[in-house]
Amino acid sequence: MKITLPDGSVRDYQTSVSVKDITSDISQGLERASLGAVFNGEILGKNEVIQEDGDFKVVKFEDPEGKAIFWHSSAHLMAYAISRLYPEAKFAIGPAIDNGFYYDIDMDYRLTTEDLEKIEGEMKKIVKENPSFEKEAISREEALAYFEEKGEIYKLDIIKDLDEDASLSIYRLGDFTDLCRGPHLENIKPIKAIKLMSVAGAYWRGDEKNKMLQRIYGITFPKKKDLDDYLLRLEEAEKRDHRKLGKELGLFALKEEGPGFPFFYPKGMVIRNELEAYWRKTQMERGYGEIKTPLILNEALWHQSGHWDHYKENMYFTKIDDENYAIRPMNCPGSVLVYGSELHSYRDFPIKLMEFGQVHRHELSGALHGLFRVRTFTQDDAHLFLLPSQIQEEIIKIMDLAHELYSLFGFKYTVELSTRPEDSMGSDEQWDLATSALKEALEYKEIPYILNEGDGAFYGPKIDFQLEDAIGRTWQCGTIQLDFQLPERFDLTYVAENGEKERPVMVHRALLGSMERFMGILIEHFAGKFPLWLSPVQVKIIPVSEKFMDYGEKLESRFKEAGIRAELDRRNEKIGYKIRQAQLEKVNYMAVVGEKEIESGTISIRTREGEELAPIPVEELIASLEKEIADKVIK
Repeated sequence: MKITLPDGSVRDYQTSVSVKDITSDISQGLERASLGAVFNGEILGKNEVIQEDGDFKVVKFEDPEGKAIFWHSSAHLMAYAISRLYPEAKFAIGPAIDNGFYYDIDMDYRLTTEDLEKIEGEMKKIVKENPSFEKEAISREEALAYFEEKGEIYKLDIIKDLDEDASLSIYRLGDFTDLCRGPHLENIKPIKAIKLMSVAGAYWRGDEKNKMLQRIYGITFPKKKDLDDYLLRLEEAEKRDHRKLGKELGLFALKEEGPGFPFFYPKGMVIRNELEAYWRKTQMERGYGEIKTPLILNEALWHQSGHWDHYKENMYFTKIDDENYAIRPMNCPGSVLVYGSELHSYRDFPIKLMEFGQVHRHELSGALHGLFRVRTFTQDDAHLFLLPSQIQEEIIKIMDLAHELYSLFGFKYTVELSTRPEDSMGSDEQWDLATSALKEALEYKEIPYILNEGDGAFYGPKIDFQLEDAIGRTWQCGTIQLDFQLPERFDLTYVAENGEKERPVMVHRALLGSMERFMGILIEHFAGKFPLWLSPVQVKIIPVSEKFMDYGEKLESRFKEAGIRAELDRRNEKIGYKIRQAQLEKVNYMAVVGEKEIESGTISIRTREGEELAPIPVEELIASLEKEIADKVIK
């Protein structure tokens, strides 16, 4: 049996061997630090046995797969603690999630914050006892009999939904037994730091017709310092919450009259318009032409595009002249109609059409979240129509454009490649060709990427960009999607060099993703302290007293003539109060004016961080601000 390690080396074993033994063979130190392994793409615990050839990668807590093992085991630990404290509790599901784990439980007693602390305490007691996880394969009939005897109605519901020949397993942890595929830790000794975060309601199977269960969220770490750092990041994230800052800074609002339909205020529109102007100019310099297509198109179009079969649950509909129409959930069919409105030659390619296109998608009310999850948003959509020979070159250009965009705001990013989902259109040959084209472009640029099997769009594979913000959180943002389906469904053609009609390839591309979501990300990334070129108010002019108001008004006019967004504080308040207010509003610069400034023709400047700069002549200040704006400086 041949086990291939990430460095390409191969280890031979005569018989089946455990993950732990393979890891020990590599390094005893690695074995002590490991939590499991990934074998042929499957996450395994250390006690799992391998019986065939394959690729083997050891995982630690730092790896996403290691966290999944650690947090899934922690969910079982929490359930065990709950079963000891509340024997009447019935258990539903308890998966690992991106930040920790949760378990859905059913019991009449409503848990409080104090109860979570009690459960934490019981979890810590169990960790000291250090029981091991024991796996046992079990037949469907045995599982039904076991959980029926225990009265675990949710486990029975899960089992009854499985195929008759499904292979099942249970995991025992002390006196607690759970239906589970695993994987898990060997024992719970590595779980050193525990924090139960909250309890919320959750319908069984996400169906509001079912019973409301109590969902307990938690997180654990191998070191207390890791937990402390995590809680500090959460505290910082709360301060940066774009919903809170959006209200405080007067940028946008979400109102009961339009759930999921944001209202943008004048200051918010400044940021939005500056973003749009920059991005429009950048794209046009690279050969994109801007279009605008209708918000409402007839039902037949959405049947033809495939959205009706694959996306109608998320669409809004209306009737016009007794005919059915849909409010667009995506902009691509409009671009297709623009392309198809005239005959094209191979000499015209690539054809790049960009659109700031507003779309509407029906999201469940429980999923709505500030600007991150809304029911209407504007995509920085672009659709490129290419010759097959141009695919790699143009995908590379888009990746370069993405790098330029994200670097401008100081984002680091990672890349994911998502392949064909189950619910998809097109032939295997088309999907293989499209996926290979994206892989080749990534490999040509030597960009590392994570492979997301089965997570592509229904019409083609895609490259997604995950941005990392100032406090280390990641956000899914830009996407590049390769599409052989729409050109075929709409019979798009061009006249090839040999005079024959051929079919173009279509690329869908959105790098901001949506204006709303990207604005929300920027608000949190900068904590509301925008770079000068984006700030709604760039300079706040603060007269020392009423008698300097006239001079303040002249300064305000001069700044505005220079294209600088300046605002004069005309309130009859003390100067200290005005400065503090400007800092709370996160204005980049405060220009304080009084007797000496008038006499010297200079301005005393304070930054929003409280730094006092040397007095500077007005025109010199304006020139400095103009340069900072033009260079799009991030401080």
